[in-house]
Amino acid sequence: MSEDYIQGLFAERIGGSLFGKEGRIYKFEKIKRAKAEARRKNPGAELLDFGVGEPDEMASQIVVEALKIECEKPENRGYADNGIAELKAAATAYLKDVYGVDGIDPEKEIIHSIGSKCALAMLPDAFINRGDAVLMPAPGYPVMATHAEWNGGTVIRLPLVEENGFLPDLDAVKKEDLRMVKLLYINYPNNPTGAVAGADFFARVVEFAKENNIVVVHDAAYAGLTCDAKPLSFLSIEGARDVGVEIHSFSKAFNMTGWRLAFLAGNEKVIGAFGHVKDNYDSGQFRAIQKAGIYALGHPEITEKIAAKYKRRLGLMVEALNGAGFIASMPGGTFYLYTRAPRSAGKDTAFDTAEDAAEYLIKAALISTVPWDDAGRYLRFSATFEAKDMEDEQRVIGEMGRRLKALELRF
Repeated sequence: MSEDYIQGLFAERIGGSLFGKEGRIYKFEKIKRAKAEARRKNPGAELLDFGVGEPDEMASQIVVEALKIECEKPENRGYADNGIAELKAAATAYLKDVYGVDGIDPEKEIIHSIGSKCALAMLPDAFINRGDAVLMPAPGYPVMATHAEWNGGTVIRLPLVEENGFLPDLDAVKKEDLRMVKLLYINYPNNPTGAVAGADFFARVVEFAKENNIVVVHDAAYAGLTCDAKPLSFLSIEGARDVGVEIHSFSKAFNMTGWRLAFLAGNEKVIGAFGHVKDNYDSGQFRAIQKAGIYALGHPEITEKIAAKYKRRLGLMVEALNGAGFIASMPGGTFYLYTRAPRSAGKDTAFDTAEDAAEYLIKAALISTVPWDDAGRYLRFSATFEAKDMEDEQRVIGEMGRRLKALELRF
């Protein structure tokens, strides 16, 4: 056996013998590398990072203090397995108080997860066999597809286009494909488009799921971050708990990025199946973190303050982008602006894709964005850039506008 025998042992799901040789890089890892390269080539220059998709501030001090207190309690040592009862009760109360969702059984219809990413990744293990299929939005969070494909499933992507308010056209799914589908992923307010979904759309999703025997997974990571409308839960729709679950993340709603805490709520059988899979992956999040999360859930005003900050920033960004030639408008929610990518810069630089445009922006202007070419050519600008105060955030956004305007972008 050769010394490099390991290369021939990799599982086909990650590339088999070609793993590490194909040059494929996870989308957001590629962006991180581009930023690192730009900083290396421009030492001392300010890189304006509108590509980062995580809050720029620490968790609220009162939540941090709660963690400190809970860390010192002996009863919080040890494995938490599928979550502590107190967190389940707090999540149930939170859904009722903030979203008007009543009647949830905390024991059977709530479960925690070590972040929402883990939940999205694990759910296919409960449902997807070889030959099955999932429906997911395009553009959408890549991990929604990864594990379904690793299990031998097919991923059917539903384009999110402006003409349809960035909502998937469920009626466009082919009947022969529907026979294979077991899971439908949706995500509103939506990453990356910033679109929100109303009660009518959610009601249609419930109807669609029942007609086609499909489980709905609603990624509600940005549910509390709306610009004008009152936050809406999929579970508040009649029949939603019959067909699916909703995932709530503490990262976006409470600035608890890196704490790795989320909860799933909804259909008892789906929750039970997820718990069974989860038992074979992890032993639960640290109890002290869960108890700090309980404190956060009891203070929804934290989320309201966060949402107001991003709404203010997004308004300034819309103005700056439009001044540089973009056609940008306020999103319904999240902290993202999703706008058509330029087709060229100056007289001689043309872009075939949004990725080309994003690469140019970081090289020519030290502006980092996230490109999406799934359903048209778009760039996502995030309002989570770092700024010391409101005066500094105006400076950063103003500098972005000046740099973009100097590029003579064409659309």
